[in-house]
Amino acid sequence: MDWSIVVALVVGTLQGIFEWLPISSEGNLAIALSALGRSPDDAVAFALFLHLGTALSATVYYRHELRDVLELVPAWRPGRAFEGEQALVTFLAAGTLVSGVVGLAAYATLDAVVSSVTGGTLVVLVGVLLVATGLFQLLSGSVEGEVRAKPRGPDAVLVGALQGLAILPGVSRSGVTAGALLLRGYDGPTSFRLSFLLSIPAAVGGGLLAFADTGLGEVTLLAAAVALGAAATVGYATIDALMRLVERVSFWGVCLALGSLAIVGGILVDPDGFLSAVESVVGLFVSPEY
Repeated sequence: MDWSIVVALVVGTLQGIFEWLPISSEGNLAIALSALGRSPDDAVAFALFLHLGTALSATVYYRHELRDVLELVPAWRPGRAFEGEQALVTFLAAGTLVSGVVGLAAYATLDAVVSSVTGGTLVVLVGVLLVATGLFQLLSGSVEGEVRAKPRGPDAVLVGALQGLAILPGVSRSGVTAGALLLRGYDGPTSFRLSFLLSIPAAVGGGLLAFADTGLGEVTLLAAAVALGAAATVGYATIDALMRLVERVSFWGVCLALGSLAIVGGILVDPDGFLSAVESVVGLFVSPEY
């Protein structure tokens, strides 16, 4: 078997797993492919292309809900944007719009100057906040506190903006979006569901943009098809396993697990950047005179 096919299968499988976890799929695929002798730049570009595979898995997994959303579109009215069932339609539309604007702006103005340091540190920060939230819930005993049932306007803007920033190196899309929803008061299943639904148009756009910009490079059509198939298949299984898990774990447990993975993933992508951030924070409290 051609080695490129083996690599494609490995990369597609990793993309299917990493995409839904609070770790940067691009950053961690770059690490994996670098170990296999491939360049990090090629890994990041191919990871963006593979978002088409995970977008397919999310579309199939949420096919019934997406059908319901499309059926609600003709009845949508501005005055009832966040009322009843229309709230989900508005959240997805507004979140996608904000995500596209922020993502294009970030790519055009910041991609050349923002390295994986910023991305990795951002993911670690989100992870620390989630761990702190989970510990607070656990220690306070208010594990089953009031949770939000449907998305609101500020949630669409916040999550859409964070998803747009996830185009930067080292930023985990699912980590910052699902994490933000958890911190906004949604339970685990709702946070992941909203995050994954919102990811579909962004993933399709990112994958097509990467293909139009760089093409497949040295990757053959067969290898690309194998990688996409692996990403879609494993991505579907990963979503199902993750949703089953969060439905059985208390809110504090979801926060601790998600936060811990985010911290580890952020440090793994950029350990030097994490250490620099820690030194900067410590420097704010420790005088150079000492």
